[in-house]
Amino acid sequence: MSNVHIHKHEVKGKNLIYSILLNILITVAQLAGGIISGSLALISDALHNFSDVLSLGFSLFANKLSRKKASINQTFGYKRAELIAAFINAITLVVVALILTYGAIERLFNPHPIESGLVIWLAILGIAVNGFSVLLLQNDAKHNINMKSAYLHLLTDMMASVAVLIGGLLMKFYGWYWVDSVMTILIAVYLIIVGVDLIKKATKMLMLFTPEFIDIKEIVREVHKVSGVNKLHHIHVWHLNDEELHLEAHLDCTEDIKMSEFNTLLDKVEMVLFEQFHINHINIQPEFKKEDPKDFIVQD
Repeated sequence: MSNVHIHKHEVKGKNLIYSILLNILITVAQLAGGIISGSLALISDALHNFSDVLSLGFSLFANKLSRKKASINQTFGYKRAELIAAFINAITLVVVALILTYGAIERLFNPHPIESGLVIWLAILGIAVNGFSVLLLQNDAKHNINMKSAYLHLLTDMMASVAVLIGGLLMKFYGWYWVDSVMTILIAVYLIIVGVDLIKKATKMLMLFTPEFIDIKEIVREVHKVSGVNKLHHIHVWHLNDEELHLEAHLDCTEDIKMSEFNTLLDKVEMVLFEQFHINHINIQPEFKKEDPKDFIVQD
């Protein structure tokens, strides 16, 4: 098995710690404010923030776990822990959204007078805290699906606080208390959209599906251009995590060459796979006129 060198982005776990502490602060403030003011949108935003505290904690744990070294019993280490964290965090987004929707619909038919001034100031606090947390995780989210799930939680929190602020202003100046429920439903719809998208991405990685940007037929065409290659077949391509893209396959050679000569051929194939398809972990079985299925994808 070959590992082509690749620069890895170092995810900063301390940013998650800062975000957790900030979210604990805003959760307590919004929950107390929601109860005092009677705002369901504020309470729902607090509930969402509390789910963030849990999900960020899980993301932090998964981030630390993923750095543990491989062993005899865990030959890949815990590198897929962050995929599991992303999957669970995405599910919590959808569950929270459904809870919020139920409460909002119920409140929509029974609107309550709400202390809008308190709602406005706490919404502003939520925007500030979550906005800062979003900035902390923005760079890491571009490189890591676990951090992206945490980032999306915080981003939706910030957007939720914006919605609560708008609702608070409309209630203060126009007395439209039903806006509180409408804003809650809009927050929930957005949560479901981003949550389902993240669930799909995490599921595809956990199921070892071929990444969407990989064309196996194109891989075969390019590898077949290498002198000495007869046929690349029995191919599997999958993400171990965000940084490691794996390929395993059988490589039928045109001649019955020595192992040292195959090593030279393998180097050429690896460079094609890395430079053109960004595959950095390669496991190829050498063959010469071996009687086995020669399809690109073999049903094991």
